[in-house]
Amino acid sequence: MSTYWVARALLEQTTTRGVVLEAGADGRLGAVATGVERPPAGARTLGGPDGLALPGLVDAHSHAFQRALRGRAVGGDFWAWRAGMYRLVERLDPDTMLDLATAAFAELVLAGVTCVHEFHYLHQPAGMDDAVCEAARRAGIRLVLLDTCYLRAGFDGAALDPVQRRFSDGDVDRWATRAERMASANPDVTVGAAIHSVRAVDPASMAGVARWARERQVPLHLHLSEQQAENTACLAATGCTPTELAHDHGVLGSSTTAVHATHLAAGDIARLGSSGTTVCLCPTTERDLADGVGPAATLAEAGCPLRLGSDSHAVVDLFEEARAVELDERMVTGRRGLHPPGALLGAASGGRRLAPGEPADITVVDLGGTRLAGIDATEPGPMLVAAATAADVTDVVVAGRHVVRQGRHTGLDVAAALRTAIAAVV
Repeated sequence: MSTYWVARALLEQTTTRGVVLEAGADGRLGAVATGVERPPAGARTLGGPDGLALPGLVDAHSHAFQRALRGRAVGGDFWAWRAGMYRLVERLDPDTMLDLATAAFAELVLAGVTCVHEFHYLHQPAGMDDAVCEAARRAGIRLVLLDTCYLRAGFDGAALDPVQRRFSDGDVDRWATRAERMASANPDVTVGAAIHSVRAVDPASMAGVARWARERQVPLHLHLSEQQAENTACLAATGCTPTELAHDHGVLGSSTTAVHATHLAAGDIARLGSSGTTVCLCPTTERDLADGVGPAATLAEAGCPLRLGSDSHAVVDLFEEARAVELDERMVTGRRGLHPPGALLGAASGGRRLAPGEPADITVVDLGGTRLAGIDATEPGPMLVAAATAADVTDVVVAGRHVVRQGRHTGLDVAAALRTAIAAVV
């Protein structure tokens, strides 16, 4: 068991002073004590006198290998960017994937992320999946590996091109066999399922992936309506929107997360909301790729829980992702205050709390810096959403283990690791 003391902690949306957090051997929080003015004997201090502990941040959508594209894939539309991404894929093997994913995951931890949902579709050659799992261990982050099914090049059933063949198992049964093997070989990893998109997986196979996830009670994710072109092609081929197609084949539901959900009709929003489907927004990537701004407030009102992701790692900062959900929608709607600060912070932490039984994952920010000068420490949410950045994170605890101390990763020189890993593949 590990015991930590922090000057302040956000407990149930209320700032409490002098908090002791006990982390059990199972990686979950035990007792949480408040009003403790000084660190008790044997407790480690998190942050300084202006430290504020938050529930560990959760990145609900990541493609770690795309970190190598930051600042390099400029110009054109999404499809031009995808061509550049495919060129990067051709240079990756298990060794370079291990190094790149380790460095990218470690950057997430420095930014306060304690759990990452890796939407992983680069399966070939053998060893790519194991490399991602090992990378998470080395970086010290919890991993939900969303093992992704990818079977076709488009709605017309065209054959996969040589790069796309590296994403595919050939059919849904072989995908399931490999996913089962991954789960058995990595008991410390939550292996979930993903449908790359309604473009890349036929309806019958989509239903098979959804059934696999339900039977194992694991998360199911899919890219949904990221691009207008996907909607147009889906309507032409099936007479349905992507959301309708997913709904009709049992994909939507309370264990499902739709990623992006940018270009939706009113009926799509109603289906997502009534099914309790979570929507993951990735604003920094969506603006980087000129995807558009999704109807986040309307989705929340309809009943969709909102989560946040780093996606292509164009920026690694969940505070910025949270801020962008509000600010980007202001630009589109001409309205302010669409999302309460507490709701945005909840989206960044995956709905987790600092409470007994919850994961022993803690992110500490320094309220004493210039950006946050003047913050109301008793109600920090509005200022955190308005101005905090990943650079304000000082300490991170993952599953009870102190992984970031005073702004430094305890196991890696993250900047050096990133430079070396990226240089090997670009």
